[in-house]
Formats: sequence, structure tokens, C-alpha cells
Amino acid sequence: MHLLLVEDDLELGAELQRALSGCGLTSEWVRGTKHARALTEGECGDDTPHFACVLLDSRLPDGDGIDLLLHWRRRSISMPVIVMSARDALELRVAALDAGADDYVTKPCAPVEIVSRVRAVVRRTAGQASQLWNVGALRIATGRREVRVDGEVLALSPKEYQIVVELARLPGETVSKHRLARAVAPLSEPLEFSALEWHIHNLRRKIGTELIRTVRGVGYCLVND
Repeated sequence: MHLLLVEDDLELGAELQRALSGCGLTSEWVRGTKHARALTEGECGDDTPHFACVLLDSRLPDGDGIDLLLHWRRRSISMPVIVMSARDALELRVAALDAGADDYVTKPCAPVEIVSRVRAVVRRTAGQASQLWNVGALRIATGRREVRVDGEVLALSPKEYQIVVELARLPGETVSKHRLARAVAPLSEPLEFSALEWHIHNLRRKIGTELIRTVRGVGYCLVND
């Protein structure tokens, strides 16, 4: 799972990144609204990363976090957002939630709680009530990074597992090759399409050829029947 962390405090940002990494979550950390917009609005071209969730500080040096959230929602950018603030005023919490935040955290907050909240909002947006995801014939235990078909645990490589999870976030919908290639290598160069196709080929051998459908020229779809 790859996150966007928008936080200007150097000490807190570094602490959160360490906590996320310790829980197996990758993240990209920026300290202002301008860079956050560039990473989420296609300004990086086809290599624009996809973020499973955003941790967004409410007050940033170059703008207001709530205004940035409103801007994203007006552009139909629907990734889950958790607003973080040192202020616990009722009106700020209401403003954040009305702007489209999925959760609100008052700082200081234990990193382990933030990680738990991230997992909770990602589950909700994926339409799953727990860490056990049921998508068609697949049973995905995200906490254990385990995938089963007909009760049998599959021996998947880390990249194969990440591809399955990324497809499972949008069951029945087409996920582009660009998004999958970036999701598999969030902190380095995106995977070459030829390598992605090889991983898809191997996945089909393990989970069944009928479960991953190719949408020619676009990407892949995980069957949810």
C-alpha cells in the first residue's frame, strides 16, 4: 500500500514515515500543497503515482489543507484522505469532514493509531468491512498478505500479491497498466510493461486464467462474479 504524506513538520513527518515503513506501507512525503497537487493531478504524466490514502496536515506553509482537499474533491479525485491537525476545534473537524475527509486525527497521535486508521479507511473505500477481502473466487487476508482460492493458500511473490491487491481495490473495473506498474514499484521506476505482463501471466497460472481479464490497450480487470 502506497501513501501520500503531506506534512511540513520535519520531526513528525520522519516519525510517521518510519512508522508506516515498519508496518509494511510505503509513502511519499511532501511538505506543501504545490507538490501534493503535482503528484495527484497528472502533472507527472503517465508516471503519476496512485496513492491508496493521503495523510493531510490541515495547515501548510503554502496553503490550507482543507482548501486542498476541497480542490481535490471538486476535481473528482476520490482517494481516501485523513486530515491531521493540532487543533481539536469542532468547527475544524466539521469543515474537514464536509470537505470530503474520510477521517480526522488530532495531533499528537500515536503512529500506530494513524496506521490503523489508514487501514480502516482503505478497507471502507474498497467496499470491505475487515482485513479479509472477498472478491469473486479470491479470499485476500491483507493483514497476513495472503491470497486463497478454494481454501488453498497461493504462493505469490511480493509483486504478484501487490498486483492482486491493486486489482481487488476496484473489482470488476479496469485498472490501467500505468497504475499497476507504479503500484508494484512505488518508490522506484515503474515496472516495464513487459515485466508486468510476465507477472500477470504467472498470476493466471496460479489463480486461474479466467479471473484476470485483459482489456486490450488499457489494462486488466479482476472478475468479481
